[in-house]
Amino acid sequence: MFFIRVKSLLTGTVFAVLVMVSPCVAEVNEIDSNFDDKIDQWQYVNDQGEVEKIKYDGDFDGKVDQIEYYKGKKILERVEADGNKDGEMDVIQYYGDGGKIARIEKSTKFDGSFDYKEFFNSNEKVTRVEIDENRDGKADTTQFFNSSGQVIRVEADANKNGKIDRWIYYGDNAVLERTAIDSSGNGKPDQWQFYYDDDQETLKKVEFDTNEDGKADRWEHFNSSGKLKKIEMDRNFDGKVDMTRKK
Repeated sequence: MFFIRVKSLLTGTVFAVLVMVSPCVAEVNEIDSNFDDKIDQWQYVNDQGEVEKIKYDGDFDGKVDQIEYYKGKKILERVEADGNKDGEMDVIQYYGDGGKIARIEKSTKFDGSFDYKEFFNSNEKVTRVEIDENRDGKADTTQFFNSSGQVIRVEADANKNGKIDRWIYYGDNAVLERTAIDSSGNGKPDQWQFYYDDDQETLKKVEFDTNEDGKADRWEHFNSSGKLKKIEMDRNFDGKVDMTRKK
């Protein structure tokens, strides 16, 4: 989780203010914050005397690298930042009621495509993260978090066709519990994978729904070394095992 540091001077001391008049904005206050005889902050004030926007040159290289936007009376609406100093904003923070962070969007490749998004609740705790891996404007992976900030579920579009086909569930302390898979593309899971608690990469059991009625009818059991040891089947789909094959 990443936060842009808000550098607003609305409540602080303003140094070396120069007032300029333009037809669109009532005033632009130009500020030299480090007294190097170069302007590094610009406050845009409307004709009601309200600051609408502040631009910053945070590293004093002559280029704007952060912009704050306000609405009404000193209400922060969003902050944009240029993390790699290429002149394009690649991180945007959106704020909700009470000036609390509501959403963060990032362009992780610095190409203008915002492929990573974090969403927050009223307590500014992250509730979900959306990742657009193939950069088509749609989330391919979504992570969901509980009130303690632990991931509890992940939904993914593994084949990038716009439909969720993987559901990954986590227990306490982010321990992987099971994975559900839609292998047929009908939007419903037909395979469930379970793992050993002490080795979350080793399968313990796999359940299959071969007739797509929403219920498992084939079970594969594995030992702690990941070796298949038994297969159970419900061949007439009545919910009962009627054939067992041991390996």
